Amino acid sequence: MATVTRAPRPEWLKVRLPSGENYFRLKGILRGLSLNTVCEEARCPNVAECWGQGTATFMILGDVCTRACGFCAVKTGLPRYLDREEPARVAEAVSAMGLAHAVVTSVNRDELGDGGAAIFAATIEAIRSRCPETTIEVLIPDFKGSRASLEAVLTARPDILNHNVETVPRLYKRVRPGANFAQSVELLRRVKEIVPGTVSKTGMMLGLGESTAEVVAVMRELASDAAVDVLTLGQYLQPTPEHLPVVRFVHPDEFRELARRGREIGFRHVEAGPLVRSSYHAANQVPV
Repeated sequence: MATVTRAPRPEWLKVRLPSGENYFRLKGILRGLSLNTVCEEARCPNVAECWGQGTATFMILGDVCTRACGFCAVKTGLPRYLDREEPARVAEAVSAMGLAHAVVTSVNRDELGDGGAAIFAATIEAIRSRCPETTIEVLIPDFKGSRASLEAVLTARPDILNHNVETVPRLYKRVRPGANFAQSVELLRRVKEIVPGTVSKTGMMLGLGESTAEVVAVMRELASDAAVDVLTLGQYLQPTPEHLPVVRFVHPDEFRELARRGREIGFRHVEAGPLVRSSYHAANQVPV
């Protein structure tokens, strides 16, 4: 049987291994409170930089996802437990870490009637109560298109509501088999309809086989039809040999050009680069 080898990463994608006193301090806080982070679960390449600066993205609703996206390293299965004490522990961690900006995301919990929206809302409220000066960003799943679930999260008043479209419509069946592009765009469109003034945000991974024309078309739809404020663009990296392969490595110059075009199209802020992920430099995206 032939051995399949992955193409070596170019120089601009090499990152340092996690280390340093602050990294291990944060790891200790999170472990002590039995909390998960997407930084570790999704094998984010920026974990050393972000944890070294004292920031982290909390992953609530457990560490088992009900979907099996082709790009994601988070475990897939049927979750058997809903931890209703988790919001209080997240707030305790935000306080212990001294965060000025907290990011909260989750696995998909399609087996729950509200998709986990009530836990998102409770987490926002717990952070607000304990750390009133901390700004809050939530990166939510699609809640299977439920307007009521989206309203529940927005009523808790996060500063930024993020939902990633991840890729272009043509690649959805392969990349996000349990999701629907139009449904995700509609979710983003509803944000300002439900709570005007909320900053909306989305992100895409490049290098999965999309064309530049497709990316620009999606950018135009997100900016014009959904009035999205913030866009992140990053390089897809294959987490394990079982996940989707990288079709190509996008050069940093291409990311810079897409960022320029994004600002021209109408996004208030575009964060684009090979190592950019949803929460990268997230604190800089909160309106002053």
